[in-house]
Amino acid sequence: MKLFDLTGKRALVTGGTHGLGMAMAEGLANAGAELIITGTTPSKMNKALAVYKEKGFKVSGYIFDITDDKLAATKIAEIVDDGGEIDILVNNAGIIKRELATTMPVDDFRRVIEVDLVGAFIISQLVGNRMIKNGGGKIINICSMMSELGRNSVSAYAAAKGGLKMLTRSLATEWAKHNIQVNGIGPGYFATSQTEPIRVDGHPFNDFIINRTPSARWGNPEDLAGTAVFLASKASDFVNGHIVYVDGGILATIGKPSNEI
Repeated sequence: MKLFDLTGKRALVTGGTHGLGMAMAEGLANAGAELIITGTTPSKMNKALAVYKEKGFKVSGYIFDITDDKLAATKIAEIVDDGGEIDILVNNAGIIKRELATTMPVDDFRRVIEVDLVGAFIISQLVGNRMIKNGGGKIINICSMMSELGRNSVSAYAAAKGGLKMLTRSLATEWAKHNIQVNGIGPGYFATSQTEPIRVDGHPFNDFIINRTPSARWGNPEDLAGTAVFLASKASDFVNGHIVYVDGGILATIGKPSNEI
């Protein structure tokens, strides 16, 4: 199990105050990593830090907008000054705005791209430059099935996550010689507070997901922890530029008719 041991490593998880980001952060902490969490809402940050500390994790939190490159540079320097270098980066922070392409305000489209793609580049560049000087590191970009598939009303999100997939491959290509592995995780459909209203028997979307997923269930947030630990650990030292889809098999199949046994 030494291959998966993260003891002594510092892991920065953007948007790690709730949801899937928190689940992955907890997985890293359970493997021994010290956590650094970013967010934009003080109340959410305080609540998240209390949860982490109650579980005995070493954690610190920083409030800033990852799309503000100058502020981000100041905060990354502050993080390093406060506790040491960053060994693992998880670019998890993201937003989604659901609107048909025919009516979506251009400002909304731009904002999704800024947070989900440009923000990930900004933090990767800042942390990546430090990793190059320090002889290596791990970067994990949180992509999506929308990195591969289109869907109604999420044109901005799909464009951003498709771009993040290619950013992952490009950074992996450029930084491999510096002993930096850049990979991604593409979550499927997960049971979170956001999906709770539609995860009820008889709801059309719930029935669609259950039927479309070979595992015949929604993912649980903790299902992401193992993949995050793998990509953050020595176990993945020769894995570079890949997106691991944690989706219960959705992308492996065309699906089945609802009446198929």
